[in-house]
Amino acid sequence: MITLTRLNGQAFVINADKIRYIESTPDTVVCCDTGEKMMVRETLAEVMRRAIDYARIIRRSIAD
Repeated sequence: MITLTRLNGQAFVINADKIRYIESTPDTVVCCDTGEKMMVRETLAEVMRRAIDYARIIRRSIAD
């Protein structure tokens, strides 16, 4: 799960595994596998970084 911010300043949490794609139009739009689209304050690069960091944590070996 990653935390993002709606354009109105409200924070929300999204399952990064459900993100289908992200686009910059110039606002950042997160598109989920359900077809839902959300505009967020974070840049495309920041959403990508958070999603990658989340994936690394989830897929990390228990022995680490």
